[in-house]
Amino acid sequence: MSADSTALVQRRTVGSLVASQALGGIGVSTGIAVIVLLAEDILGSADLAGLPQSAQVFGSAAGAYAIAALSSRQGRRIGLAMGYGTGAVGAVLCILAAAMSSFSLLMIGAGLLGCATAANSQARFAATDLAPADGRGRALSIVVWATTVGAVLGPNLVGWAGEGAAAVGLPELSGAFILSLVGTGLAAGYLHWRLRPDPLLLARELAAADGDSEESMATPKRHALAVLRDHPRAIGGMVAVAAGHATMVSVMVMTPLHMDHGGADLEMVGFVISIHVLGMFAFAPLVGWCTDRIGQRAVLLAGAAILLTAVAMAGRSPEGASAGLTLGLFLLGLGWSCTLVAGSTVLTESVPLADRPTVQGTSDLVTGVCAGLGGASGGWIVATWGFDMLNVLAGVLALAVVVVAVAVRRLITTVEPAEV
Repeated sequence: MSADSTALVQRRTVGSLVASQALGGIGVSTGIAVIVLLAEDILGSADLAGLPQSAQVFGSAAGAYAIAALSSRQGRRIGLAMGYGTGAVGAVLCILAAAMSSFSLLMIGAGLLGCATAANSQARFAATDLAPADGRGRALSIVVWATTVGAVLGPNLVGWAGEGAAAVGLPELSGAFILSLVGTGLAAGYLHWRLRPDPLLLARELAAADGDSEESMATPKRHALAVLRDHPRAIGGMVAVAAGHATMVSVMVMTPLHMDHGGADLEMVGFVISIHVLGMFAFAPLVGWCTDRIGQRAVLLAGAAILLTAVAMAGRSPEGASAGLTLGLFLLGLGWSCTLVAGSTVLTESVPLADRPTVQGTSDLVTGVCAGLGGASGGWIVATWGFDMLNVLAGVLALAVVVVAVAVRRLITTVEPAEV
């Protein structure tokens, strides 16, 4: 295949991923916006209200590894479509949990819905399979940016969806999960139909045609931990992504509860979450450009600084809605974007093509576990010490990104990327 043909397929791949991200963004963001509130309604207490969100995060972690393993064997199309499809099943269970006031069913549904989050996240790596080495950050960031459409729109539809659910006799909060079902279902169908040729399988074919063994390019050569041991740059990228994500999730998941305790209505909660999601995704192309042009280390340090500013502002905000909380949540999303794009680019370019899906899945698994632990403890921390202390502890996590950027400076700036 000629270079022009490969570039055309790459553009088509990114276009298909952009469309699916918009649909999947609706499915992922609407459930996140209200799942803590639904849990509190069912339990009658805020102490364990963060557990379903943690189940979603842990489900995303396990789903990321499963999607990566399936993608490694059958390609990105099958892996991503299966992730969104599993998320749609989870959305159905969450609707039933709201109707039956079943916390156990909510936990199961949240875990399965997390697979859609994993697919939404893993799609960024599919954009890099055919991208040139000096354009991986931009390709990855465009797919991250595409989530903006659905992720910003989704939370703002929560109020309207709740009214629709109530009109047909369902609990108001179940409306958000109806939107999740529609978004994830459409994303699964669209990817299965449009992501052809499969970018990962084609990249392997092109690598084999350039002289690499087709068999060695078709399957991972070693366990992910062995690959990471041989490529320490990838460890740095993984830790940066995990620390940034855990910082963001630990604060974001408890923000709706912090606002609800101050009398903010559902529409205002949805608005603040949508501003947060705007910060997460809207500036991703600029972050990707900076990653390719200025360097991964500089973007990681900028992301850490933004995260620290965000938790300082959010932690000082009063209960309910406030300008400080809104701006803090926006910056929380922007700092996350910097650590995600720069860290993921470091990770991707640090390992050979044959090992990338497994290592990428392992990275998202670690990221999900770290975020899940933060979300699981969030309700207890807020109930015991308050929302301000939660932000202080989140700031400690953000400092880990600074440590990574400094500690791996030599690796990021002097070690050549892995050969494709």
